[in-house]
Amino acid sequence: MADAIRVLLVDDHQVVRRGLRTFLEVQDDIEVVGEAADGAEGVDRAEELKPDIILMDVKMPGMDGVDALRRLRELNNPARVLVVTSFTEQRTVVPALRAGAAGYVYKDVDPDALAGAIRSVHAGHILLQPEVAGALLAQEETNTSTTRAGSLTEREREVLGLIADGRSNREIARALVLSEKTVKTHVSNILMKLDLSDRTQAALWAVRHGVTG
Repeated sequence: MADAIRVLLVDDHQVVRRGLRTFLEVQDDIEVVGEAADGAEGVDRAEELKPDIILMDVKMPGMDGVDALRRLRELNNPARVLVVTSFTEQRTVVPALRAGAAGYVYKDVDPDALAGAIRSVHAGHILLQPEVAGALLAQEETNTSTTRAGSLTEREREVLGLIADGRSNREIARALVLSEKTVKTHVSNILMKLDLSDRTQAALWAVRHGVTG
């Protein structure tokens, strides 16, 4: 399984971790490389194991999922985090997405859907339920956003559209015939001009304002 997607499970309930592992062990292209019972342990294991994907609960004792996400960002850990939660309230899920999660699924998700979500997030896509995407977008100030949109160059709008399509910097560089270093500069400028903190927020902004690749 050299090319398998490496997954770390972070949940304070052993029965949940066992269930998730059972779901995933039948997938040929997914390998569960470790488990953790809280956010702090999850961060430590992520640094140790270097997984591709982390399935992270939100509500856990000690360091919860949101704080763990923030810590992973501080450490520049490249793992993409898929929140697996039993909480459907926007006030629970939205902070996790703003902290850097690439999406979320519910704990009663169908096994095939869970595997599909992992593959999608691993491919660089953002996985959001419509109601949560709406909650994130509703928090923006329309007038301010419109003003910020005018500050983007045409090339930055092209890069932003490709971010919204889930493209990596390498894929964007190939599509626009640019160097990866130049693409990184454009991405940094986009985040600065739109006052956004990461690619997830940039993709959501692009969708709202009709900027597509």
